[in-house]
Amino acid sequence: MPRTDAETGAPDEVASSETILTYDLRGLKCPLPVLRTRKRMATLSPGTRLCVETTDPMSVIDIPHFCREDGHVLEETVKTETGHRFVIRRV
Repeated sequence: MPRTDAETGAPDEVASSETILTYDLRGLKCPLPVLRTRKRMATLSPGTRLCVETTDPMSVIDIPHFCREDGHVLEETVKTETGHRFVIRRV
């Protein structure tokens, strides 16, 4: 599977508020999903949306808490077959 910018964590300079970037954190255990999400969000421009995919059951608690702490908007939380998907908008 080819690596994308979301997987490498490289800053995304061309993302707009309409763009949803995907960040695949499946297979990582707590606290790595939320720590990597925080680091990735810091590289994004305000208004950019990030779709975070996780398999760690604690993410359902950690990701919403992170969004409240840092002031980001949690637009969507979806239970998937293998975990959860979160759509976060950076403010």
